[in-house]
Amino acid sequence: MKKIVGIIGSSAPLCTHEMYAFTQNLSKTLAQRGYSIVCGGLGGVMEAAARGVKEANIPDSNSICIIPQALASYANEYCDYVIPSGMDKARNVLIVNTAHILIAIGGGAGTLSEMALAWQKDKTIIAITSFDGWAKNLATKTIDDKSYGKIIPANTIEQVQTVINKLY
Repeated sequence: MKKIVGIIGSSAPLCTHEMYAFTQNLSKTLAQRGYSIVCGGLGGVMEAAARGVKEANIPDSNSICIIPQALASYANEYCDYVIPSGMDKARNVLIVNTAHILIAIGGGAGTLSEMALAWQKDKTIIAITSFDGWAKNLATKTIDDKSYGKIIPANTIEQVQTVINKLY
């Protein structure tokens, strides 16, 4: 089964230029290594994730964009597959369920909810520590007393790939 990496994080306008560029390069690298990406399909980190996959131009690597609206036209232009959930914030459950592993970059309340859902589902979460937000705040921490381990910190694409290589 093909592995799907979830990329979650800051939406526009909280996504900085540096965060956008990092996410774009990360998703491009992951696509070149054969992974598909699932994200929220809107702006900021979500757009950068889909854009990186598009730039990789690998036929078997795609972006799966699960948007909160009921109309596909709300998705960013880089999405390969758009799932218009019509579920508003509840669509975060679909993103977490679709991903085999999640990478959090920056992030506000939506990212926090996705990280909590992933934690409850015993999914590996890699938190990028280079940018402010919930990812950085929760890196190396546990969310509650369950014995799932810790949220794994990383600040480079190479560190992310090392974690993924150990898992797959």
